[in-house]
Amino acid sequence: MAASGSDSSAASRSSEAAQNQFEAEQEGFKKGLSPRQLQMIAIGGSIGTGLFLGTGGRLESAGPTLFILYGVAGFFGYLILRQLGELVVHRPSSGSFVSYCREFFGEKSAYFTGWMYWLSWATTTIVDATAMAIYIRWFGQYIDFIGSIPQWVLAFLVIAAVTVMNLISVKVFGEMEFWFAIVKVAALVAFMVVGILFVIFGSPSGEPTGFSLISQSGGMLPNGLLAALVVSQGVVFAYSGIELVGTASGETQEPERVIPRAINSVILRIAVFYVGSVLLLCLLLPYTRYSDDESPFVTFFASIGVDAAGPIMQLVVITAALSSLNAGLYSTGRIVHSMAMAGSAPRVAQKLTKGGVPFVGILLTTGVGMLGVVLNYFVPEAAFEIVLNMSAVGIIVGWAAITLPHQKFVSLAKKGLYQRPKYRAPLAPFTNWITMAFFVAVMILIAFDYPVGTYTLASMVIIIPLLIIGWFMVRRRVMEVAAQREGYTGQFPVVAQWPTTDDTNEPFDHGRSNTTIRLDDEDDE
Repeated sequence: MAASGSDSSAASRSSEAAQNQFEAEQEGFKKGLSPRQLQMIAIGGSIGTGLFLGTGGRLESAGPTLFILYGVAGFFGYLILRQLGELVVHRPSSGSFVSYCREFFGEKSAYFTGWMYWLSWATTTIVDATAMAIYIRWFGQYIDFIGSIPQWVLAFLVIAAVTVMNLISVKVFGEMEFWFAIVKVAALVAFMVVGILFVIFGSPSGEPTGFSLISQSGGMLPNGLLAALVVSQGVVFAYSGIELVGTASGETQEPERVIPRAINSVILRIAVFYVGSVLLLCLLLPYTRYSDDESPFVTFFASIGVDAAGPIMQLVVITAALSSLNAGLYSTGRIVHSMAMAGSAPRVAQKLTKGGVPFVGILLTTGVGMLGVVLNYFVPEAAFEIVLNMSAVGIIVGWAAITLPHQKFVSLAKKGLYQRPKYRAPLAPFTNWITMAFFVAVMILIAFDYPVGTYTLASMVIIIPLLIIGWFMVRRRVMEVAAQREGYTGQFPVVAQWPTTDDTNEPFDHGRSNTTIRLDDEDDE
C-alpha cells in the first residue's frame, strides 16, 4: 500500500511538473477572443492581400487556369487547417505550431521553424505596407495631396498605426479583425452577385461574357503550362494567414469547441470566395485586361462604368492589407514569446503588457517592417515582388511545421503513446504525405520563377547559416530551460527526463493537452 501511495504521489508530481511547464507558456495571456471573433478571424485569415492585390498580375501571366490553381492550393490549405485543428484540440497554445514542433521534434526544430516563420511575417509586413501605400496613392487621382505623398512615407505611417493598435489588447485585435473580415466578405459577396448577374444576363456594354470568353481569349493556358505553374508561389501567398486560428487558440474562450467549428467553415469560404471570384473574373473580362498594377475587381467595375465602385474596392483592398498586417504583428508577437519562454529568443521577449500583449515580438517585427520602408524609398516599383517570394518560402516552412508534427502525433498515437481527439484530420497520415509533396513542388516552382524566385531561394544560402550561428548562440540557454522540464516533450535537448515506469504506470498527463501519453509498463514484461 505504501508503494502504491508512493507511486501515486510520484505520478502526481510528474504530471504537475509537465502541467506547469506548458502553462508557463500561456501565463499572462488573456482569454479575450470570443467565438464570433475567432470565426471571422478564420474566415478573414483565408481572404488575404494576395486575392485582392496579386490576382490581377497572376491572371495576366497564367490566364484562366488561375482559378484551378487557387482551388488546388485551397484544398491543401484546408488539409493543413484540419491537421492544425487536431493539434489545437490536443493542446491549445499561443505558440501554435512552433510549440508543437517543440513537443514532437525538439527545441532545435522549434527554433528554426519559429524564426523562419517570423521572417516570413516580418517580410509580409513589408508586402502589406507596400500594398497599402500603393493603393492609398491611387486616390491621388482624386486628391492631389495624397498623390504627392511619397510611397515610403505612407508605408511608414501604416506600420506605425497598426503597431499602436496591436499593442493595446487582444480584444482590440479581435474586434478589428472581426470588422476587417466583415468588410472583405461583404465586398466579395457584392462582386459575385453583380458578376453572376452579368454572366447570366450579359454585360450592359454588350461585351461577351461566360465560358465562350475563355475560348475566345486563348483557352485555359494561353501562355503555356509553365507560365501558369510558376505563379503558384503567389497563389500560396494568397492563403497566408489561415494558420492564424492556431495562434489565436491560446487566447480563445472554449478553443476545443470553437476551433473545429471555425475550421470546418473555411473550406466552403475558400471554394466560394477564392475559386468562385477568380472564375467570375475570367468569365467577365478577357484575362489580358487585368494587370499587376491594379486590383482585378477595380478593373472589372471600371469596365462597366461604375465609377464609384473603383474607390470603394480600393478601400476594401486597403482593409485587406490592413487586416493582414494586423494579423502578422499579432502572430509574430506570440511566436517570439513562445520561443523566448524556451530560450530560443531573447529573454526580454517573455515580457507582456498589463493587457497581456507580448510587445517585444511585435516591436521586433515592426522594426523589420521599417526596413521595408527603406526598400520602398529606393526601389518602390519592385518592393512588393522582392518580398513576396520571401514570404512564400516562410509560409511553406510554417505550414510544413504543422503537417510534420501532426504526422508524428498520429504515428505516436498508433503506437499507443498518444490518444487522438475526436476531431481528426482526414486520411492521416496519407494526407500529410501528399501535403509535403505539394510543398516540395511549390518550392521547385519558386526556383523557376527567374529572377525573383530564383534569387529568393538563393538567399537561403545566407539565411540558413545565420540561423545555424544563432542556434549555437542560444543552445546553452535552451538546454538550461530544458533541464527544468520533466516529461516527454520531444527529442533532446527538450527531454530532460522521461517519466519512467518507476515513477508511475498511469497514463502521463501531457501538460494542458486534452489527450494523454501512454507509457509502456516495462515491469509487466
